[in-house]
Amino acid sequence: MKKKAKKNDFKVLLEKYIDIKGLDIIVFLSDGNRIELDKSRKLVKNSIIMTDSNKKEIRIPLSTIRSVDLYAA
Repeated sequence: MKKKAKKNDFKVLLEKYIDIKGLDIIVFLSDGNRIELDKSRKLVKNSIIMTDSNKKEIRIPLSTIRSVDLYAA
């Protein structure tokens, strides 16, 4: 039960940070990849959704995120 509460806390906190457009957010995934989120990011259900430079939609499931770095722009 504690693990579920922690996941929900992470989601709530991440949603607050995603809404702040002045923050640069870098997401580190469990497979070792690193993704810098653009400003058109949003959290929908259990995924971060953003579009890349080719207008292609990218979905990042929250379950694949290992850590997040935040930088003030």
